[in-house]
Amino acid sequence: MGDNQGHLKLELMEIEVLITEKPLVISPISFPLRGEEGAVIEFWGVARLMERGQQIAGLEYEAYRPMAEKILYEIAEELSKKYPCQKIEIQHRVGTVRVGEPSLFLRIFSKHRMEAFQLAQEYVDRLKAEVPIWKHPLAAAFSSPRP
Repeated sequence: MGDNQGHLKLELMEIEVLITEKPLVISPISFPLRGEEGAVIEFWGVARLMERGQQIAGLEYEAYRPMAEKILYEIAEELSKKYPCQKIEIQHRVGTVRVGEPSLFLRIFSKHRMEAFQLAQEYVDRLKAEVPIWKHPLAAAFSSPRP
């Protein structure tokens, strides 16, 4: 993209990837932004009460971590070329995730909302299909989960 003086303006794109055993801790967005972003969207994947028709207590996630981090980054890099954006943040839990807790966080900063939503949809679809992170349902206890 050039300006009216013929200079090339390089847009820097940031990618942050984290796989963690700890509960997800998301930094608040620091406004004002750089001025290029017109949309910021977030997606939270949360462990639900029912999995394949059975009540569960949570999910146990395991990952081949070095490969998972590499592929999470590569998917972000590839999709950012298809759907231009300024920044992609991804966090994924491993270990035990109880019902109602988040296992996945995705935040996208983009010039336009449509590109951000399309990127998010395709990212989550590809994560589930390509990234070596596996989930196993944990049998529900006799007590019901907190409301």
